[in-house]
Amino acid sequence: MKTAIVILNWNGERMLRTYLDSVKKYKGEAEVIVADNASTDGSVDYLRQYHPDVRLIILDKNYGFAEGYNQALRQVEAEYYVLLNSDIRVDGDWLTPMIAFMDQHPDVAACQPKLLAEHDHESFEYAGACGGMLDRYGYPFCRGRIFDTVEKDEGQYDTPIEILWATGAALLIRAADYWQQGGLDARFFAHNEEIDLCWRLAIAGRKIYCLPGSKVYHVGGGTLPKGNPMKTFLNFRNNLTMLYKCLPDSELHKVMLVRWILDYVAALQMLILQRNVGDFMAVVRGRRAFNKWKADFAADRKRIQESRRTDNETGRMDISILWQYYARGKKTWASLTECR
Repeated sequence: MKTAIVILNWNGERMLRTYLDSVKKYKGEAEVIVADNASTDGSVDYLRQYHPDVRLIILDKNYGFAEGYNQALRQVEAEYYVLLNSDIRVDGDWLTPMIAFMDQHPDVAACQPKLLAEHDHESFEYAGACGGMLDRYGYPFCRGRIFDTVEKDEGQYDTPIEILWATGAALLIRAADYWQQGGLDARFFAHNEEIDLCWRLAIAGRKIYCLPGSKVYHVGGGTLPKGNPMKTFLNFRNNLTMLYKCLPDSELHKVMLVRWILDYVAALQMLILQRNVGDFMAVVRGRRAFNKWKADFAADRKRIQESRRTDNETGRMDISILWQYYARGKKTWASLTECR
């Protein structure tokens, strides 16, 4: 099969009951696969009973998002992989324009559709919205979502655009590009892993796109809801690790110094203003964990930098999104365009 839609599931029986049928209604040719990350709920029994036509890959333990997909995709033969969250509703031919675009643009490694919120189809969804970017200090944001400001979809971002990263909630990627980069970094476990993969591809000269002509509806939140200290820990640790791997030599020292300051300012704000001891400790532990394992990524950094084709990857904006958002009040992608 040319295309494989792979849903990584962990204790997501309720989501599978709600959204899997919409995926199976896709009118094009694609194999639908569920890879189960050692669920302890009734997911596997449900799939076997009600969806025997869906290929089931059962993993022996919970490998997390990154290695879970690596383990599953090693067992899948296809030209294109579609990594799709279990909490996404799709419509009709959502995938057809994406495949057509990829067929016509061999220089593009991966793309994403427009992500709208399942609870409000007129609003973008947090985890990817209409294409992902990074500021100069490694903070991710999207067309349609900057920090907690999520815009209404009024067609303002309906033009296809090259981006830095595509959301892992609905990611179409060439199998050859996926494995040329070694897949998702399993050490991340979860969070920032798709940004890391897309950034590595961009460094090597490959392109990433958002194609708003295709749209899906995402519940969001995942297994670790916002405000969970583990999520905070993974986000800080993994984001710093990604920066260490991917920043060019000319930027690495300065950016990491500024991030040291910004991260501890954020931690103190969590502690003093929000009285959130859990997230405060998560930031501190995230930075310590990064420092402890940074040396393990030295070979990765060397290899990534040797593959570098440009120091100015599309989608990396030479601004501080913190300054633009909080000091200048620029809370939408459209208002940031003058800062490019």
